[in-house]
Amino acid sequence: MSADIEWQKSSFSGGGGEQCVEVSRQAEEILVRESDDPRVVTRTSRSKFAAFIQGVKAGEFDHFVQ
Repeated sequence: MSADIEWQKSSFSGGGGEQCVEVSRQAEEILVRESDDPRVVTRTSRSKFAAFIQGVKAGEFDHFVQ
C-alpha cells in the first residue's frame, strides 16, 4: 500500500486507535482495513460500499453484535 493513502477511522473508535476499521477512497475503489493489521486491505467498488453502508443504517447487520 502506498504511504500517501489517507485513512479515515470512525468517530466511534476508541481513543487508543486499536481495533478500528479504517476506510479510504482510491480512484473508483474503496479500501477497508483494520488498524490492528493494516497490511490486510480489502477493496470494493463505491456502489457496493454504499449498499453496505445503507444496510448498516437499516439495521440489517445488528444481529452480529447483539
